[in-house]
Amino acid sequence: MWFKKKHVALAVILTAFVILSMRITEFDLAKFRDFGNMIEFLGQWFPMDTSKLPLMLEDAGETLAMAFLGSFLALLVALPISFLAAKNTAPKGFFYFLRTSLSFIRSVPEIVIGLILLTMLGLGPFPAVIAIMIHNVGVLGKLISELIEAADPGPQEAMRAVGAKRWTAHLFSILPQIWPNVLSHFFYRFEVAIRTSLVLGFIGGGGIGQRLFNDFKTFQYNAVALDVLIIMVMVIVIDFLTSYIRNRVI
Repeated sequence: MWFKKKHVALAVILTAFVILSMRITEFDLAKFRDFGNMIEFLGQWFPMDTSKLPLMLEDAGETLAMAFLGSFLALLVALPISFLAAKNTAPKGFFYFLRTSLSFIRSVPEIVIGLILLTMLGLGPFPAVIAIMIHNVGVLGKLISELIEAADPGPQEAMRAVGAKRWTAHLFSILPQIWPNVLSHFFYRFEVAIRTSLVLGFIGGGGIGQRLFNDFKTFQYNAVALDVLIIMVMVIVIDFLTSYIRNRVI
């Protein structure tokens, strides 16, 4: 009887939250009655304008470069920080400070970091790369530090027993254990960074995202259609490629 009452109470609470959220967000399926307007709007996207295809592909390459460089630099920074932010490897006094710092960095969205950096670095892909790097330092730092905490302590104890220094034991006993999962996290964050770099393009961060925003703003819907197609193909190909690499590594 108690079991049933508990589930009924949870169902009531969940229903109340759903209804409240629908009211706050003005959720109304009746608004889809103007669906025909969207079809008419999308009809303006075709035929696609392929006159700027080479430039669009160049911008797509810039987007990939932004995502990769930002993610790679973040990995280089986050890896040593992770050892200082893990309970089993952190020196006294570092653990709570670094964990709190990583949480703070992780809580700030890339677009906010990008807007701040634009005032100092100007428009272009460089501030977007730094924004992606800073946010991913917080994300990868937390993920890798958790991998370090879950590593088997046996190899560390064996290295310490034969006279290895503390940090040498940590590096050569833990890193080989966690490296496949570290790469998996890196490739996943690279996938996310591609989508992030598209959004950063809307605020002047360069790449195909900025071209899409400019084409949409100037009502060049035929060009917008090709921008969207290139983005879709790029994201799908990278998703499959990174998934394949992760499966091969782990």
